[in-house]
Amino acid sequence: MPRKKLITANWKMCKTPDQTREFFRAFLPMVTGHSRDEIAVCPPCVDLPSALEAAKGSNIAIGAQNLHWEKEGAFTGEISAGMLVELGCTHVIIGHSERRQYFAETDDTVNRKLKTALEAGLTPIVCVGEVLEEREAGLTEDVLRRQCLRAFHKVSTKKAGKLVIAYEPVWAIGTGKTATPQMASVSHNLIRGEAAKTFGEEFAQELRILYGGSVKPENVQALMAEEEIDGALVGGASLDPTSFAAIVKY
Repeated sequence: MPRKKLITANWKMCKTPDQTREFFRAFLPMVTGHSRDEIAVCPPCVDLPSALEAAKGSNIAIGAQNLHWEKEGAFTGEISAGMLVELGCTHVIIGHSERRQYFAETDDTVNRKLKTALEAGLTPIVCVGEVLEEREAGLTEDVLRRQCLRAFHKVSTKKAGKLVIAYEPVWAIGTGKTATPQMASVSHNLIRGEAAKTFGEEFAQELRILYGGSVKPENVQALMAEEEIDGALVGGASLDPTSFAAIVKY
């Protein structure tokens, strides 16, 4: 059975609650009845209530951009899995390269967050990918292997059911550069191989691996045509309802 593609919007630190409502007013009519792909939108935390309200009864899932691995405690500024679940969120992005780059997230924190998200019944979208220096030094494979190995550490196959991976070559995020569909496909293949080592071949064949990194209406079709690419994690182009709808309908 072909894997159902997941098209996810990562709004990063953009949009107010009002702008969120405005986005959904325009976006929903454009994708009503679209069932070929799963669609998720991950706005900033303050926008989650507005997004959940606006998306109610539609085919759009709402997710967060981050979570903490503890249930509660003295972690100023953080948000727990329980809080997200009670709000109605179903998805969460984990270990985005910007979190790694600016907020000192590591493969170890990604692993802890992944376990917590799975435990809470959320669909975790775990981001992996190499920076430009690593790609140019021929280290892409090593980096992806390490990131997967550490992210999956002590995660049981039984619990990993909802896991989604997003391959984001860091050099292609917001730069306008995109990995060619073939380059992306090679990396996806490698990630699937790592998942097979940890969770078994059957699990790996069902695992969805998204591509992220300057996905736009202009290049989405070529990317989605690759058998190894199971959807997209879309940044800048997901902020405009028309452009995100065009991506969803590639």
